[in-house]
Amino acid sequence: MLETALSFDAPWPEATDWEALALRAATAAMERTEHGELLTGAALCEISVRLTTDEEVRTLNAQYRQKDKPTNVLSFPMVQADLLDTIGQNSDDGEVLLGDIVLAHGVCVREAAERHISIEDHATHLIVHGTLHLLGYDHMEDHEAEAMERIETDALTSLGLDDPYLIRED
Repeated sequence: MLETALSFDAPWPEATDWEALALRAATAAMERTEHGELLTGAALCEISVRLTTDEEVRTLNAQYRQKDKPTNVLSFPMVQADLLDTIGQNSDDGEVLLGDIVLAHGVCVREAAERHISIEDHATHLIVHGTLHLLGYDHMEDHEAEAMERIETDALTSLGLDDPYLIRED
């Protein structure tokens, strides 16, 4: 089973059901990976999603990645990728925190505007992306990036969203 724990600050719009959006995005990502069985397993897997300001993300990015600037999404896995397969094998697993995903409002708004999409659609993509990082996916090498992008595109298509990697010509 999967659960998301969401927190958000202004200026993220309160009218959006961010909790439902986060759960849909994380589920769509997870079910397209080799870890999809976590969705139906005995252990409750939780992903913490924080929607916050550029300044908070800048601070986290500087502290954990030594990059003193905001970025659209940060992911902080709590389970080593090589141990994900062991979740649910022990009867005492109960609840497992897979990790944290943090999105920066200003960066997300700017990127959504550049792509001519809503902040909700862009946040959905970034939560899918962040979830894949929590599941051990990366994009440091070309083959890793291509595999990750295929999963993201498939997950977003299942949610009725366009491929974020198509080159748009205006």
